[in-house]
Amino acid sequence: MSANPATRPIPAAPLVLYHTPLSGHAHRVELFLSLLGLPYRTQAVDLRGGEHKREPFLTLNPFGQIPVLDDNGTVVADSNAILVYLALRYDDGRWLPRDPVGAAAVQRWLSVAAGEIAFGPASARLATVFGMALPLDNARARAGRLFAVMEPLLNDAPFLTGAKATLADVAAYAYIARADEGGVPLSPYPAIQRWLRRVEALPRFLPMPHATRPAA
Repeated sequence: MSANPATRPIPAAPLVLYHTPLSGHAHRVELFLSLLGLPYRTQAVDLRGGEHKREPFLTLNPFGQIPVLDDNGTVVADSNAILVYLALRYDDGRWLPRDPVGAAAVQRWLSVAAGEIAFGPASARLATVFGMALPLDNARARAGRLFAVMEPLLNDAPFLTGAKATLADVAAYAYIARADEGGVPLSPYPAIQRWLRRVEALPRFLPMPHATRPAA
């Protein structure tokens, strides 16, 4: 059950999300901010211009990566770390269960988001849409193996960890929803497609923007 808006903590001022709109890592944070109904504003970071690799951004995240969240002076970097922070700070266990089994189930998928999703559909999209020098065939193959694992799981349950949406679904959604932009079709995976629709039906859902492929 979600936290009661009348009793849960309320930010003293809108949170600031440093992002770029086409980043799936940033989208998972913005999606969760929206699902929680928290006040926030976005601050675009010019990745092409290298803004993330110089001051003052490096003071926020010495690794030079987005997203970064500034919660009125509390600065948190890394998309999955931000999700955990927001769930523990502004929710009551709906999105990140407090029991060991439930928490471990979510953590498993946060690890998948940082592993197989990042090096599978996310890398395929980076290579195809943004022209990054990444092993495209390997990324597409990893995406296929990931989806082959997810498909039967999502045939048995509506969401990744069971009957209710959790941080697992928030972390996994963006790059899988845009897998086709990396040349990884979703048509062979009807259960995954149904899962995407269920995520998109959540109250205050925020869509992941579509990227425009560069002209050939």
